[in-house]
Amino acid sequence: MKRRTPMVIAATAAIALTLTACGGSDGDTAGSTSGGDGKVTLSLAGWSLASTPEFKTIADAFTAQNPNVTVELKEYDATNYDTQMTADLAAGTAPDIFVQKNLKMFYTYQSGQQLLDVSDVTNALDAATGGKDAYTVDGKSYAVPYRQDSWVLYYNKDLFNKAGVALPDGSWTWDDYANAAKAVTTGLKGAGSKALGTYQHSWQSTVQGFALAQTAGADLASGDFSYLKPYYERVLDLQDAGAQVPLGTVTTNSLTYQAQFGTQQAAMLPMGSWYIATLLQQQANGEAEDFEWGIAPAPQLDASTAGTSATPVTFADPTGLGINPGIDKGKVDAAKKFLAFAAGEGGAQALAKIGITPALLSDAVTDTYFGLEGIPTDDLSKFAWQTHDTRPENPVLPTTAILQNILNDFHTAVLSGSVSVDDGLAEAAARAKSEASF
Repeated sequence: MKRRTPMVIAATAAIALTLTACGGSDGDTAGSTSGGDGKVTLSLAGWSLASTPEFKTIADAFTAQNPNVTVELKEYDATNYDTQMTADLAAGTAPDIFVQKNLKMFYTYQSGQQLLDVSDVTNALDAATGGKDAYTVDGKSYAVPYRQDSWVLYYNKDLFNKAGVALPDGSWTWDDYANAAKAVTTGLKGAGSKALGTYQHSWQSTVQGFALAQTAGADLASGDFSYLKPYYERVLDLQDAGAQVPLGTVTTNSLTYQAQFGTQQAAMLPMGSWYIATLLQQQANGEAEDFEWGIAPAPQLDASTAGTSATPVTFADPTGLGINPGIDKGKVDAAKKFLAFAAGEGGAQALAKIGITPALLSDAVTDTYFGLEGIPTDDLSKFAWQTHDTRPENPVLPTTAILQNILNDFHTAVLSGSVSVDDGLAEAAARAKSEASF
C-alpha cells in the first residue's frame, strides 16, 4: 500500500498561506472593484458552474435585493478546488469570497490567516442555522454555512414492491438495512431482475462518516479507529452476499452512484441530501429512469436513535463562505452583507427553489423545498430531510487531513480484500502514531 506524507503537504500549505497573509494586501482581489459611486463588485469562488447552479442563484438573488452590489463568479475545478484556491491565495489572486467545500481544509485556511473574522455575521444568524459552530475557533468565527446537507437513505419504492419487501419506515438500524438489502436482492432475482439491494459508493465516508457520527466515544483524533470495525464487517458481508457491488468492481468500472440508483441498478443508496436535486433533474431530462422513490433517515447503530419519535444521528460537513483577508477594505461591509444573506432566509429560499438543502431550515423554506416538481412528499421523506442530529465528517483539527488520508487507504485496502479489518485497523493506528505524531 502506497504511503503518503500529508503532514508535510499540509504544513507546507499552511506556511505558504501564513506568509502571504503576513505580506498583506489592501488592494483589489481577483479584479473586483469598489467604486466611488457607491457600487461594489464582489468576486465569488465556485466550481463546475454549468452543472452547479447554486453560486449564480445566490449571487443573483443577493443582487436583486442589493442592486448596488454585483457578484462576479470565478470558476475553479471541482476536484482540485482546494489546491487551486491555496495557490491563488498565496499569489494574491483569490476572489473576495471563497467557499469552504467541507471542513477538511478549514483548519489550514484558518490557521494560515486566510479567513477574515466574521463573528459579527455569525452572531446575528438565526439560531436554527445548521453548522455555524463548525467555523468557530477560540471564540471567533471565520466562515458562515449556507448549506447543511445530511446523509439519508434513498430507496426505490418500485423495486421494493417488485421484490415483495416492506419499505423503510424510519426505524431501521444498520442490521435491518443489511437484512433488507439481502432480501430485496433475493426477491428481485426471483422476479428476473439483476438489480441489487443497495449501492454504497466508493467513498470512505459511506462507511466511516456514519461510524464516527453514531458510535459513542468515537474520536478521530484519538488514533483509535476500532469504532470502524462493525461498519466494515457489515459492508464486507453485503459484498460477499452479492447484495452490494464489490469495491473493486466500482472502481474498475468507474461506477457512479447517480447511474446505479437512477437507472434502477440498486434499490437503496445511502447518500447526501444534495443528490435530491440531481435526481429530480435527471428524472426530468431522461438521464434517470422514471420510478417512484423516497428518502428515509439513515440507518442507526442501535434502536436508541431510530424511529420517527427519535432524532436520527447522521453526518455531513456544512458548506460555508469565508472572506479573503486580502479584500479591498472598502468592500468588506458588502462582503459581510453577502454572507449574511447567503446563510439567512433569503439565501435559504433561493437554494430551496433549486433543490439545494440550505443551512437554515425554516417552515417556509421546507414548504418551498417540498413544492418542487417530482420531489417525494410523503411524511417519512419530509421527516428525513428535516429531522436529524448531523455531526461533522471532518472535525476541525490540525491532523484531520492527515488522518482522513490514512483512513482512505484503510478503506480501499479492506473493501478490496487486500487486508483484514483487524490488520487494517492496526496499520492505520500505527500510521496515525507515526504521521500525526500521537
